[in-house]
Amino acid sequence: MQIAIALFDGFAALDAVGPYQVFSHLPGAQVSFVAERAGMLADDRAMLRLGADAAFAEVPAPDLVVIPGGPGQSGQMGDGPLREWLLAADRTSQFTTSVCTGALILADAGLLAGRRATTHWLAMDELARLGAVPVTERVVQDGKYVTGAGVSAGLDMALTLAGQIAGDEVAQSIQLGIEYDPQPPYQAGSPAKAPEQMVRRQRELSRFTPAGQ
Repeated sequence: MQIAIALFDGFAALDAVGPYQVFSHLPGAQVSFVAERAGMLADDRAMLRLGADAAFAEVPAPDLVVIPGGPGQSGQMGDGPLREWLLAADRTSQFTTSVCTGALILADAGLLAGRRATTHWLAMDELARLGAVPVTERVVQDGKYVTGAGVSAGLDMALTLAGQIAGDEVAQSIQLGIEYDPQPPYQAGSPAKAPEQMVRRQRELSRFTPAGQ
C-alpha cells in the first residue's frame, strides 16, 4: 500500500508524524512525505524540519492520502499545487484522510460537501462554512473520508485505519509497539473538559490555531 503524507511550510509536526509512526508499521506499506517539491519543510514553530522525499507529481495515485493541519493550512486553501494533487489523487485513493485543520483543506476542495467530518475544535465553524457536517468526535469516517480531530487525534485516526486495512490484531500490535496508552496528567484536552476561562482565552487567541502555535 502506498501512503502519501502531504507537507507544506507551517504544518503541525504531530499531525504528520503521528500517522507516519502508525502507518510505517503496516505490513507492506510504503510511506512517503510529499510536497510541491522534494526538500525540507519547516513546521509551525520553525524549529523542526521534515524532508519531503518526493514531489506531488512523483506520487500521483497513492492508496492512502494524509493531509495534516497547522497554521500553514491557510496558505493551502484555494487553487494551488496541493489542491491539484489532492483532487487527482482522491479519484483513485482507497482512503483520503486529514488531521486537525487539514480537514479544512479537504472541505475547501469540495471533498467533504455534505459529509460528516471533524477537525480541531477551534475550526468547527469554519468546517461547517465549507460545506461539511461537523461532528464532535475524535475520529469520523464517512465512506473513504476519515478525519481526525486536533493534532494528537492523528494517532487515533491512523490506528482506526490500520485496523480496517490490516485487521484488529495488527492495529493492536502497532498500538502496543508504540505504547500508545494515553494517561494525561490533566483533564484539559477538550473544550468540554478544560476550564471555561481557558477555552475562552483560546478562542480569543485564534479561530483555527491550536494552543501555543
